[in-house]
Amino acid sequence: MTTTVEPERELVRRLLPFAVPALAIAAGAGAAIGGSGAAWSASIAIVIVALNFIAHAGSMAWAARISPMILMAVGLGGYVVRLAAFTVALLLLDQLPWFSPLAFIAAFAPATIALLALEMRLLAGRMQADLWYFPEKSWPERSSPERTA
Repeated sequence: MTTTVEPERELVRRLLPFAVPALAIAAGAGAAIGGSGAAWSASIAIVIVALNFIAHAGSMAWAARISPMILMAVGLGGYVVRLAAFTVALLLLDQLPWFSPLAFIAAFAPATIALLALEMRLLAGRMQADLWYFPEKSWPERSSPERTA
């Protein structure tokens, strides 16, 4: 059975609901350890991880519809753009008096690692085989005649 569901969008659909409990845990831990500034800093980190995931999945799904070359360019270029945006956001947030870079990183790093682990777990199972769809006409025609043995 083949399906036309884009795997990137399916990953977002399956993993995005985990952002709400992650946000609550990060905010609670930040508030317990460092007060309201740390809670907000940790919460912003979780929101940035979720937005990064959505941007990555959306750009990859868009690029996959165009061509493999565009997919590669968007994958590599998008990573650099999102990393630069994260760095700029961190530098701008650091100017705020209540912002805690330590709480931000303490929430950002584990959330990113957990997200990657969940992605790998989903894609290692049956989901990957069920979601990739290759129409027959997308394969290149053979340029040489088939050999008969």
